[in-house]
Amino acid sequence: MAMALEGIKVVDVSQVAAVPMAARHLADFGADVIHIEHPQRGDSWRIYQAGQGVNPAGRGAGGYGVASDINYNWENFNRNKRSVTLDLSQEGGQQVVYKLLEKADVFVSNLRPFELKRYKLDYDTLCQINPRLIYGCLTGYGRKGPDRNAPAYDITSLWARSGIPYMLSLPGVPCSAFRAAFGDNVAALALAYGVMTALFVRERTGVGQEVDVALLHVGLYQLSFDIAGALVTGQDYADWIEMPPAELVAEAEAATHRIRDFYKRNSPNPLATLYRTKDGRLILLMALQPDRYWSKFCRAIEREDLEHDPRFSSFEARVENRSALYQIMDEVFLGRTLEDWKARLEGIPFGVFQNLVEAINDPQARANDFFVAYDHPTYGRIEAVANPVKLSKTPATIRMPAPTFSQHTEEVLLEHGFTWEHIVQLKDQGIIA
Repeated sequence: MAMALEGIKVVDVSQVAAVPMAARHLADFGADVIHIEHPQRGDSWRIYQAGQGVNPAGRGAGGYGVASDINYNWENFNRNKRSVTLDLSQEGGQQVVYKLLEKADVFVSNLRPFELKRYKLDYDTLCQINPRLIYGCLTGYGRKGPDRNAPAYDITSLWARSGIPYMLSLPGVPCSAFRAAFGDNVAALALAYGVMTALFVRERTGVGQEVDVALLHVGLYQLSFDIAGALVTGQDYADWIEMPPAELVAEAEAATHRIRDFYKRNSPNPLATLYRTKDGRLILLMALQPDRYWSKFCRAIEREDLEHDPRFSSFEARVENRSALYQIMDEVFLGRTLEDWKARLEGIPFGVFQNLVEAINDPQARANDFFVAYDHPTYGRIEAVANPVKLSKTPATIRMPAPTFSQHTEEVLLEHGFTWEHIVQLKDQGIIA
């Protein structure tokens, strides 16, 4: 039996989780997926589970995963693919990938917009090579707005910033846990679905197009039951939930803080955890390549003295002396407000825990049209969460509001050859409303 996507060729220029998983879905159904990796570093996802050489397999830079000699995480996200090494920063590497794309059907990537431009892998360049190409791009925060080039992971953009942990919390009982790639896997399905839709359009028209998915948008979509309410009412969860007695909340928060602190201080990477600010907000650092960001981070917190301190000058040293570093960082973050830290941490992977009102007014969400307004015959002008899959040439639209009960029964039956006499009989028999 032929496989569903047999004959479809995919070039996968991505790392970590969401886009590799989207490409894996295509590969599972028979697509020939070529996964491009750097000839020296490879895909960084290979080492997250293995722990960058300092922990047993299964204990990565964030301290997650069951110890095992089997790199099950890499297998899960990259089965059914072929690996090709290319240095895309060099013109020679770019020429090789162009040759691969001449006969490809799909290109997928999670490089940031400025990186795609730098490596000459932007859509305008690639569609000149292959006008039929489906170009799938996943970003953290969308391709417009001030944070379009900010580093992002699902935990910082899809999870924290969309408001998911806020809505999974109760007063005094904050959401304290997250599972690796939890949001990436949903974003992967969105991207794969978008690619498949674009392939279907190409089958009918012969024309390729861009498929655009953002982690933040997918997070808002996952929370759309609550986001939809906030969009039409302007109210936050805290505006209507019944609060327990203040002393009970304080007692619960104190206990939760002690438990969270216990787990945090057993985590090997102080650059991948939560910190509380002066105004009581939570910032989530997620530097899964900590050595890459250590120097920049020390400057951001105005503690340049830490950079070459032998206790902290390498990832291995920071793991060994993490208790001391956690204490320093806890004190540092408590010294400034959230707004201060947002400006200082630019260029470092971090997320802010937002509430519903903050999420629906997020400048990135607004700049990238993650919400859509339309006219409702009863309610007037309202807003809703836009479809998280953006197609450049055949975009999703809102053509009608949700139907009233049985609104279209007669219309649909008439379209399918039923007469008015037969429709009346069906109503008299209670078969239709």
